[in-house]
Order: sequence, then C-alpha cells, then structure tokens
Amino acid sequence: MVTAKEGRDRLIFALDYPSASAALEGAAKVAGHVGMVKVGLELFTQEGPAALGLGAAAEARVFLDLKLHDIPATVGRAVAAISRLARSQPVKLLTVHASGGRAMLEEAIQRADGLDIVAVTVLTSLDADDLAALGTQLAAEAPVAAQVERLGLLAWSAGVRHFVCSPAEAPVLRAALGPDATLITPGVRPAGDAAGDQKRICTPAQAIAGGADRLVVGRPIRDADDPAAKADAIAAEIAAATP
Repeated sequence: MVTAKEGRDRLIFALDYPSASAALEGAAKVAGHVGMVKVGLELFTQEGPAALGLGAAAEARVFLDLKLHDIPATVGRAVAAISRLARSQPVKLLTVHASGGRAMLEEAIQRADGLDIVAVTVLTSLDADDLAALGTQLAAEAPVAAQVERLGLLAWSAGVRHFVCSPAEAPVLRAALGPDATLITPGVRPAGDAAGDQKRICTPAQAIAGGADRLVVGRPIRDADDPAAKADAIAAEIAAATP
C-alpha cells in the first residue's frame, strides 16, 4: 500500500469542460487533490495554449491529450511546438495514436523535449465490433486485447514508454511490456457511477490490480457535489489497492 500522497499523484482529473472559465473553476475545486489534470482536444482547440495554464490552477501537472495522428513530419513538428510551450507550463505528458505507425512514433519521441510521449492503443469507446468495422484483423479470442497488445508492442519498439489502454486490457499490456511501462487508464468509474460513453470500464481498485499506474477520472469528480472530497476518496482507493 502506498501513501495517500502517492495515491493522489496517480490520479489524473479530466478537465472535460466546454470553456476555459468552467475548466478554471473545476481545476480550482480540486487544487492540491490530484496529481495531474488532463487537457483534451476540445478545450485545447477552443482555448489554445492558454489552456495549459490550468495546471497551475489545480496545483498539478498537465496531461495534454491531443491524440496526434498524422504523417511523421507533421506530428514531429507539432510535438516540437508543444515542447516549446512546455518550457513555460507544467506539461508532462502528450498523447499520440499508436496506430500512426512506427515512423510517426519515432519522430514524436525524437522531437519531444521536456515531456513524455504517450501512445494511445485502442480507445475505450471502441469494442470488437467497432474494430472489425474498421477492417482490423482480430484474434478469435479477446480481439480488443490482442489489438491493444499489438499496438503496445509496436510503440514500445519505437521507444515509447507510456501508454493509454482501458483497464480491461491493462493486464495484457502489462504482461507484454513488463514493469518499466507506465500504463494510464481512462474509463475508470467508482462503484455505482454511470458508464457514460465508455464501453470497457472498471473501478479504481480493479484498474490498479490489473496493472495500471495512473488513472484518468473525469465526470465522477466533475459532477460530484464536492469534487475535492470525491478526488480524495478515489485517491484513497488507489492508495489502498497499490501494493
């Protein structure tokens, strides 16, 4: 079992708000109660680099979840630009899609300066039927897990050491990549909370038991009557579940 602070450091609060003002208010409510805040594509597109200042409001580092996916040169230039922004903001993590391919991943790693590249494997909103509709060749058993493992190994070979996967596939990816990989799991819902648009979810304790290192939680904290208390409760569950 780790300390309460270590449990808090493993918790990432998703700032899924429609505007910078709302996100700023949400970040302030959890200041000192989470280890990171996630700034996603919607907020970053709407507000630009100013959205990165939300980390300071939450007294936390920033997980910039843009899921970059383009030709290697374009992604490399985008990563370099974000790296420059990170010199004056507490940006720690930046996501790219593992499905962008080895060359794109290698370019992202090469151009990153002062931040860690995170490879997104299979989105938690997708299931086996969705992957089949996209033309993915799937294993007969555990098809989503097989695709997560395939993409994880590809990204690992390109030099990536941080990964996003659902809690359901974390044990498979942990077994494939070993203890040096950092696994970040969205789709985490405390017991009794609604699943929303996520198809592969579990509780914080289940995610940690399955091999996750960091947990992304959004709506359960955002919509709570007391977001700070909700974050503390989730952090305590993480701490209790961590060996």
